[in-house]
Amino acid sequence: MNTPGEIREPFERLIGEMRPKLHRYCARMTGSVIDGEDVLQEALTKAFEALPNAGPIANPEGWLFRIAHNAALDFLRRRSREKAFSDEDPDMIVDPTNPTVDRQAAAAGLHTFMRLPVAQRSSIIMMDVLGYSLQEISAMLDASIPAVKAALHRGRHRLRHLADEPDDRPVPRLSGAERLLLDAYIDRFNARDFDAVRDMLADEVRLELVARTRLNGRKDVATYFHNYSQVKDWHFVPGFVEDRPAVLVRDSDDPAARPSYFILLAWQDGKLLTVRDFRHARYATDGADLLVL
Repeated sequence: MNTPGEIREPFERLIGEMRPKLHRYCARMTGSVIDGEDVLQEALTKAFEALPNAGPIANPEGWLFRIAHNAALDFLRRRSREKAFSDEDPDMIVDPTNPTVDRQAAAAGLHTFMRLPVAQRSSIIMMDVLGYSLQEISAMLDASIPAVKAALHRGRHRLRHLADEPDDRPVPRLSGAERLLLDAYIDRFNARDFDAVRDMLADEVRLELVARTRLNGRKDVATYFHNYSQVKDWHFVPGFVEDRPAVLVRDSDDPAARPSYFILLAWQDGKLLTVRDFRHARYATDGADLLVL
């Protein structure tokens, strides 16, 4: 009989390998790389909780995607009570290897995916973005193959129309007070004045180093800044991630490159209350709507 550790260790390795792909799915299902990470973490928690009683898992990858899919549906139901799969149009024919459609889907922004119904969205992500077959999608999403075909047909047709529509979303803006706090944090960080950065922390500050660890309180969070002081591969700039104020992080050797990851900050009464750093979850920038100020 395998011990809990013998079961858990290979499962953790599998998750490490699959995490970017699972996030890519969750982000496109929720329309947000940030919400996608929340859903992914919820799904992984559920998977670890179910693992001891799951018995032999013939297809661990499919099992994980099923859990991630259900977690994404739960998130969407909480947000909008959107309808999921139905088996309408069972004889719909779909070409599963259309390269033009594949490119359209892979290039579509996250906000575009959100304009598709859930069934269409999940099927297109699975096939045209992640490359799974009809049979694999049917098993992972617990939907019939005709239902998947119908969802792909309608979703691809809708994507073609959406690709021609202009993006008329308003440009996000920061208040004067928010910009002052963000700029002060970034300026002090770039100057490597970490004592000044620590002075900005609330006593109850919470930090999440995504995919690695969580720390609470000024004393524990102080180690985070020490670790940053030991490396030189970063340069901070102010910006937005999906309309949320953020620190965008560029490679210090290539300041003109697209930011490689981002950090979300939240303030309370002028003090830094939460830090959510995606340094070890750079997969989250895939498809992210980033705007440098």
